[in-house]
Amino acid sequence: MTTININRFVRKNILELQPYISFRDQNEFANPVLMDANESPFGEFNRYPDSTHQKIRNQISQLKNVSTKQISIGNGSDELIDLIIKIFCEPKKDSILMMNPSFAMYGFYASINENSVLKLQLDKNFEIQKEDFIKIIEENQPKIFFLCSPNNPTGNSIRDIEFFIENFNGIVVVDEAYIEFSDERSAIELIEKYPNLIVLQTFSKAWGMAGARVGIAYSSEEITQLIYTVKAPYNVNSLSLDLVSESLENVSEFQSNLEQIIAERSWLKEEFKQIKCIEKVFPTDANFFLIKFKDVETVYHKLLENEILTSKRFPQIPNCIRINVGNREENIQLISALKNI
Repeated sequence: MTTININRFVRKNILELQPYISFRDQNEFANPVLMDANESPFGEFNRYPDSTHQKIRNQISQLKNVSTKQISIGNGSDELIDLIIKIFCEPKKDSILMMNPSFAMYGFYASINENSVLKLQLDKNFEIQKEDFIKIIEENQPKIFFLCSPNNPTGNSIRDIEFFIENFNGIVVVDEAYIEFSDERSAIELIEKYPNLIVLQTFSKAWGMAGARVGIAYSSEEITQLIYTVKAPYNVNSLSLDLVSESLENVSEFQSNLEQIIAERSWLKEEFKQIKCIEKVFPTDANFFLIKFKDVETVYHKLLENEILTSKRFPQIPNCIRINVGNREENIQLISALKNI
């Protein structure tokens, strides 16, 4: 295990912050009369949710073989990204580093916190050039590096992640929103080795619960405690917590749906070979494809005419559209529309 004093990266006011502690969540009672939180005595969801998310943390702990003290739950991964920046980045002083192209919200939340955003340009294969990485961190000394793998919107996994963790003097956040669709090993297995590592995952993608807005951060106990110090008291609602808990009790359904999505991804990949308007389909480890078209504007608008919504990636990524995998009926509609262009 690498020896790192995490506190030297944390904002001073955060280190001095006293967390909100729900008395109810810190104690156990046999038959409590709940008159402490100004709640209504009526209604199906009249009580505040568990602020510590203990039930699903226990379930995730068993599923991932990670201590509950190393698991944080957020209102989507977005909230966790926002909290991580607030914990470690001093406004108007510190900067973050992100890949380009990558998930735009890293830069969005950094800008809200008045932190500058450095962008590490990926090469033509959407890989990180290590020399460029070393150069930008030595010259700018960013506080956090957001590394999305598999990367959104490119779909590829980033190779040799440990190199970037070992060489970065700050907090490395590996965002694995799409890891279930990949054959790559999760960086979760590295959190014991690297105290400066945070791994993000989500229930929004492979688990099929985007509407529930539940994200997960795996990290050292010290970082987990910092996240629970800074987060809002009841940041994830009871409905979402119950939905996630039910899904974690029925992992076989998740596995079945995941297998279907991966099978549909393979089916689409073969079908794309017959589409004349496609110039290139980039390799993907996610549940989407980045596709380069010969006449991207025409394709995008023709799909819209067929009420097929896709993600416009041009002009940032020239002539490219990101299209995620649907069910067979949806995928047939997509292929049919593309064949008619």
